[in-house]
Amino acid sequence: MDVNFTIPVNEAFEASAADPTCGCPLCALYRKLEENELDLILGASMMEPDVRIRTNKEGFCRTHYDMMFVRKNRLGMALTLESHLSELSSEIRDKGLGSGQGNRPIKRITDLEGSCYVCKRIKRNFENMVDTAVYLWQTDEEFPPKLKAQPYFCLPHYRMLLEYGQHRLGKKRQPEFAKQCSSVVEGYLEELQKDVSWFCKKFDYRYEEEPWYNSKDAVERAFKFLRSDLHN
Repeated sequence: MDVNFTIPVNEAFEASAADPTCGCPLCALYRKLEENELDLILGASMMEPDVRIRTNKEGFCRTHYDMMFVRKNRLGMALTLESHLSELSSEIRDKGLGSGQGNRPIKRITDLEGSCYVCKRIKRNFENMVDTAVYLWQTDEEFPPKLKAQPYFCLPHYRMLLEYGQHRLGKKRQPEFAKQCSSVVEGYLEELQKDVSWFCKKFDYRYEEEPWYNSKDAVERAFKFLRSDLHN
């Protein structure tokens, strides 16, 4: 657990507790990490030799290629691609023992398809942030009320909270943590189900004159709850 993450974790939980439209606090933390990594890779980190070695090896997923492309630093993107393509040109060439069957390019391209420099860095830091949230719940008496006040946790991040709770908390406290998290999720799920059902009913002529209540964006909120509010 990295104590450097206690401030951003507290800030994200406080923001979502104060304004439910902020949504899942862990989604907000992930998006902030993503923005920071994209700023770094197209800024100060771009020309660092150790970073270039890693980006040449790992490349980027399509989502992060697209996000970098629209950040108006096309020269930086092109310089990164120039170096990456130069290495790939030799690495996917079918040569040496067993050449002619495509084994060498198959392996290199398979490795590349499953890697992304930005995703990898985000994953490590984000896992530390989830662990920090559990640590704060365990050690900071002001944090449990913040957790209880969350509008919701998306299902993927709810699962992570439960898993990290199992790893960090003892048998005595883990059930209490799991219960508080589930209370947040189950309460939101109940309201979300009602909103989605009402959204469906609004397409029945018998409910045409009825108000929408809180259902107009129910479908979008269901997506965010089920699969997180992230870019990828």
